[in-house]
Amino acid sequence: MSKRVLLVEDESPIREMVKFVLEQSGFETMEAEDYDVALEMVKEPYPDLILLDWMLPGGSGVQLAKKLKQHEHTRDIPIIMLTARGEEDDKVRGLDAGADDYVTKPFSPKELVARMKAVIRRVTPTSGDEPIEFNGLVLDPISHRVTAKEDPLDMGPTEFKLLHFFMTHSERVYSREQLLDNVWGTNVYVEDRTVDVHIRRLRKAISRHNHDAMIQTVRGAGYRFSAKV
Repeated sequence: MSKRVLLVEDESPIREMVKFVLEQSGFETMEAEDYDVALEMVKEPYPDLILLDWMLPGGSGVQLAKKLKQHEHTRDIPIIMLTARGEEDDKVRGLDAGADDYVTKPFSPKELVARMKAVIRRVTPTSGDEPIEFNGLVLDPISHRVTAKEDPLDMGPTEFKLLHFFMTHSERVYSREQLLDNVWGTNVYVEDRTVDVHIRRLRKAISRHNHDAMIQTVRGAGYRFSAKV
């Protein structure tokens, strides 16, 4: 079954070009030219991914990403920002708003499709067997639930995969590059800074009973997950 993509782009020539590339690659494409139309189109059946332009009539892509991430039914839809902005601070703003990746214009169709497929792969729920537990923090790979002292926790699919990797590889230090390879996968167009953004999100998600302290920053080396806090 083909994946459904919502393309939010106000410039018609770019929208037509991207739609053609997506449909050639087997994606089902919906189009929106501004903030309000895009918001109206994010409903059942929900898109599998959103390509979201930074600058839109009626509101910004960052505002729309934040709004979607606040709602239960849309928060897990992966978002790739499309923008001419290439500064690092702008990229971080997009990631902090909830975007899963960031593509700077002009981009090659091949790169865009590769990034889309990579994002869809990495947000697919992690499979596994038995629940994993550390100090009252429990991750169940089968039901895709995380609890802290029996309180349910909310987190995005990438944070879930990151936590699953940490909990199955505790007491070892991993560099950002190693985390990218193991959680995001090899041959994926993701920057090292993306890891820091998702680490922050994960720490916030598991902070209710101070479990965030188990994700330890090792200066100059990377991150370690440890029950020894």
